[in-house]
Amino acid sequence: MRILDKLYIGTAGIPHSTPKKSTPEGVKRIAELGLDAMEIEFVRGVRMKADLASKTREVAVGNGVVLTVHAPYFINLLSDDPAKVSASVKRIVESARIGYLAGAWSVVFHAGYYGKYDSQTAIKIVRDHLGKIIDTLNDLGIRIWVRPETMGALAEFGSLEEVISTVEGMDLALPCIDFAHIYARSLGKINSYEDFKRILEVIEERLGREALNNMHIHLSGMEYGPRGERRHLNLQESEINWVDILKVIKEFNVKGVLICESPNLEEDALLIKKTLESL
Repeated sequence: MRILDKLYIGTAGIPHSTPKKSTPEGVKRIAELGLDAMEIEFVRGVRMKADLASKTREVAVGNGVVLTVHAPYFINLLSDDPAKVSASVKRIVESARIGYLAGAWSVVFHAGYYGKYDSQTAIKIVRDHLGKIIDTLNDLGIRIWVRPETMGALAEFGSLEEVISTVEGMDLALPCIDFAHIYARSLGKINSYEDFKRILEVIEERLGREALNNMHIHLSGMEYGPRGERRHLNLQESEINWVDILKVIKEFNVKGVLICESPNLEEDALLIKKTLESL
């Protein structure tokens, strides 16, 4: 498992300004922009072949870019349909497998919707599936962080407490912390320096310093409604207190990867990088 020496910053997918839209070209563009991370978006399915994954790895290593992976959106580990759960598990494993071939450091997934389950039952179910996923990856010789993400809609599994409880004490599992989702899930209540500081304190208390040294963060602007997340916004079009998020990240000397999910991608990623450097 690669040890990251700092916080690498990049985009959720290929930058908009990439002339030729391919993953290796996107990685090259990341480096040209002065960024150093990119998330491979498998959101519609894992369609990358092994040869393209190998090429992507070569370009990323050559340009000093750290890669992460977002597994497909069509995942629900809490479905009452066993076939859907089985397909969801396979999608996470395949995302990790191809991501690992591409040299990815971390793979993130959305666990699913509560449906008929309460929070505690849902934690147990997701944790059981995650344990089996990691066992499968270990059997395949794949060493990659596997991460349930904090989610922004109230119907979705993924509060901070839930993702921490899901990964606690488990090898190769840590949460993906999406600050915009946490903000939306709280209906805007979690939006101060002290709020964001408490998030990192809880992570360190429950998961140890290792978790802060290996953070996978998502950040963007966010619009929310009565049911939580509505849509991602650019940072400066949102009321999320993103500068204070960066202040807390700096204070805690967080290492790992920060992926910008704003619609303008590289513009906000560069704004995040510039702001962090100025703090």
